[in-house]
Amino acid sequence: MVPLAGWIDVGFLGHLPDIRHLAGVSLATVLFNYLYWTFGFLRMGTTGMTAQALGREDHDAVLLIVLRNGGIALGLGLLLVLLQSPVRQIGFLLLSATEEVKQSGQAYYSAMIWGAPATLINFVLMGWFLGKVQSASVLLLSGVGSVANVGLNYGFIVRLGWESAGAGWATALSQYLVLAIALILFAQETSWTQIRLVSHQLLDLPALKAAFVLNREITIRTFALVTTFAAFTNLSSAFGIGVLTVNALLLQVVSFTAYFIDGIAFATETWAGLLWGRQDLAGLKRLLLLSSIASVSIGLLIAIAFMLAPMPLFRLLTNHLDVLAQVHQNVGWLVPVLGLGAIAYMLDGYFLGLTDGKILRQSAVGAAIVGFAPVGAIAWYTHNPTLLWMALTLFMGLRAALLIVPALKLSIQHS
Repeated sequence: MVPLAGWIDVGFLGHLPDIRHLAGVSLATVLFNYLYWTFGFLRMGTTGMTAQALGREDHDAVLLIVLRNGGIALGLGLLLVLLQSPVRQIGFLLLSATEEVKQSGQAYYSAMIWGAPATLINFVLMGWFLGKVQSASVLLLSGVGSVANVGLNYGFIVRLGWESAGAGWATALSQYLVLAIALILFAQETSWTQIRLVSHQLLDLPALKAAFVLNREITIRTFALVTTFAAFTNLSSAFGIGVLTVNALLLQVVSFTAYFIDGIAFATETWAGLLWGRQDLAGLKRLLLLSSIASVSIGLLIAIAFMLAPMPLFRLLTNHLDVLAQVHQNVGWLVPVLGLGAIAYMLDGYFLGLTDGKILRQSAVGAAIVGFAPVGAIAWYTHNPTLLWMALTLFMGLRAALLIVPALKLSIQHS
């Protein structure tokens, strides 16, 4: 639901007479990736800890996790709104693009930032529902958010002509609609009496310390991932608006596929937490095998489809022939990027379920420094966009390898 809505939104912008609005939103997305993905621990930490507590049948802990993380999410969301102006100025100062592209990106940012409190609280509530094995609730919330986002984008971009600002307002407002429904679902799961009974444990120091350590590791891991993709986009923009736009379209395919693989990763995360909480080590081994086969299959199938039929598929996103003509040059890189990335995304879910943030942090940082950075620097120095895709491939491959080794060790130790 989420990537399909995103594709429709990109299609609205990609079919405007001026391509700078699509390029501007792609640029602003780099900044939002930092803002939102950096706080991804709000969802990721919530799911793993909730699933483990459920596996131990510790129902007080299940409720305390969502209350603690929900409070943190609200505080961080309000802080982002208050600091929106300096963040915008610093962020766009560091990003490379023409002034026209930056103006479109700033218009998108200035609208979308008002959705920050709702977005971060939704991270927590969706993570909590996933940890409780209530994926139907997450499907409902994703569906409502996606349909609302598409409808609002059509109204704001196509009907009212708000261009990139319309895309930002559509996303922000759809997040508040999702939050309203999520709170209704949460209210059906608990009561004020239950909340009052556990409220004195909210500041439990050992629990807060454990959550802090896990969140710190996840934050560093996410920062490394976001920095890699931000560097990829920023280097693309240094090669000109044509390369930036083409690479933005190809990254849409990567993002599109990642959501499908994340479906498997979320399920893996939930079940890994439940099985670890129950100490069912044989179940963990079966889970790892099944998830690996499913995620790699999806990644390769989507990559091959786009490689074999690029024009019909990319025409859905833009009608600019000069952009479409350049897609052929690098579309083949989707196969290794998505094949290797599928393994990494799935194993992220596995170790998040085990709440082993250290392994996640080491793999992401190591892959960014050793895999992406050297070849990315050469790509920039030689002005070679193809080498940029090689750098991203090396990043995905090394991250997958650094996650596979400890996963296999864990399976062998408990065989």
